[in-house]
Formats: sequence, C-alpha cells, structure tokens
Amino acid sequence: MHALIEKFRGDNAALPAKASSRAILLAWLGGFIAIAVIAGLFESTAWPLVLGSFGASCVLVFGFPDVPFSQPRNVVVGHFLSSLSGLVFLSLFGPHWWSVALAVGTAIALMMMTRTVHPPAGSNPVIIYLLQPGWGFLLMPTLLGAVVLLLVTLIYNNAAHEGRYPKYW
Repeated sequence: MHALIEKFRGDNAALPAKASSRAILLAWLGGFIAIAVIAGLFESTAWPLVLGSFGASCVLVFGFPDVPFSQPRNVVVGHFLSSLSGLVFLSLFGPHWWSVALAVGTAIALMMMTRTVHPPAGSNPVIIYLLQPGWGFLLMPTLLGAVVLLLVTLIYNNAAHEGRYPKYW
C-alpha cells in the first residue's frame, strides 16, 4: 500500500513550457470562432449542433493542433464512436449507472482500437446518459457538429499558423 501511495508523489517532472501570448490569443480566437459558428448555426437554423464536449475539442484543436488527439479523424470518428457507444448502451440497458460506465469504457476501447482517440469525445456517453436523446443525436449534434468544427479548424489553423493542419487524415 505504501508503494502505491508513494506513486502519488509523481515523478517531479518540470511543468510544460508556458505558451506564448500569441499562441494563447490564437487558441482563444479559434475556440471563439468555432463555437460561435456552431452555436450561430444552431440559433439561426434550429439544428441541434451544440455538444458540450465540443468546447473541450476546441482546447485541443486550437491549443494543440499538432498532437494526434487533434487530428481530423480523431475529432470526427472519436465523437461518432463515443456517441454511438452511448446510444447503444442506453438503448439496450437504459439509463443506469453501470450502463453509462460500460458505454464510456467501450468508447475508450473503440477509439483506441481504431486509432481515433479524442479525449473530449469520452464525455459523449455521459452527455447521452444525462439527456437520453434518440438515435438522431448521432447525426445532430454529433456528426454534423464535429464536421462543422473540423471545417472551422481546417480554415482557421491554416490561416493563422505557418504550419500545416492536419498532420494526417
């Protein structure tokens, strides 16, 4: 037990380098624009495109666009698989604590197996458990919202940064 508790002290690694003011401003602006587009489309069309986990997706795609978790396939497929997992377990077993736990675990496994891990998507089964939506949730807001987020990300990251986005499809 002592050895386990000792691990809680960590490795004493240094904190990551602080982001530059420019990088912080660009990430802020990217997140603002992406959510403004998604929420604005929702407000003007009444299409349900807003998904709570998209805010966390913005942290990755605009703050850390080069990491694997931020690549297009991870964003779109990760959100899709996670919502699918949530809807399957909700449909099969109902809104129980253990069914949402199984859905989250399954979403993690599916994303890992398909090399599409996108951590914010891991919250989609929990959102589904709380909202208890129908199967249409898979299309809107999940898939269509993720595609809109990706389109904004592609345009913004390539316009605002010297590097290329994405690193791979």
